[in-house]
Amino acid sequence: MIESIISYGLAMGAAYALIAVAYNVMFSTSRVFSFTAGALGMLGGVCGALFIDRLGLPGVVGLLATLAFCAVVGVVTEFVAVRPVLRSLDQHLYVLSTLALCLMIQQFTAIEWSTVPQPFPQLIPVDLLGIRERFWMPVVACVLVVGGLELLYRHSMIGRAFLAIAEDNFAARALGLPERGLRVASYALAGAIGGLAGFASGGIMLAFFANVSPFNFYGFIPVALGSIGNNRGAIVAGIALGLFQQAANFLVGGVFSSVAVFSVFIVALLIVPQGLFGAPPARRV
Repeated sequence: MIESIISYGLAMGAAYALIAVAYNVMFSTSRVFSFTAGALGMLGGVCGALFIDRLGLPGVVGLLATLAFCAVVGVVTEFVAVRPVLRSLDQHLYVLSTLALCLMIQQFTAIEWSTVPQPFPQLIPVDLLGIRERFWMPVVACVLVVGGLELLYRHSMIGRAFLAIAEDNFAARALGLPERGLRVASYALAGAIGGLAGFASGGIMLAFFANVSPFNFYGFIPVALGSIGNNRGAIVAGIALGLFQQAANFLVGGVFSSVAVFSVFIVALLIVPQGLFGAPPARRV
């Protein structure tokens, strides 16, 4: 039982962590929580099965095509659901606009793909150190994304521009940084990360249109627990969430495991509202 909890927990936790990173990447340049993150995760699994199983593309080509498609969806999200909201006086409308786009993507996928969970193709028939592909692939994908983002943010001009926009939008714009272009690029990057989360976890979650809700809800928990905008905190919180969720599944099972997860989540936020890795807000005196 312990081995199953650890293997499933690490795999699902890594997938949730990747969705949380997608949330953070989109939020960093727009201050908008785009609820299309769950749809991107779902599309990663569906497109992977479509390109590899149905169209017969090689695994690597299918992965690249999936990431490219999800990146395009991320860009469409910025144009259709985010940019109009940023021009509005009531910027909290993004809750409705991004959620509406997410539901549209989900329903279109159900109509064109299937309402029944479809199997996800196995890419590498050989186990890694005795561990099956569906368990190690999300963890490897998570490590690669974290390492890639660290290199991007610390050792590239576009990464530093992302950080400047995230730190102070108005100051970065005053310095001549192309805020709109950087925002579009960040949504494309987030789309690829979200798609990778669904692709890597396809062996466990299958290619299923209803995966939108689990990705959205469980992917948002590491964002809040790890502190908004903190990718490292999101990774740690995502892994912890996956392990706790699987332990709850084995101990209480069914809907009670979700109740346990959200109960702990609420209690944690009541104790540390700024997140486990966030600094407490300073008070003016």
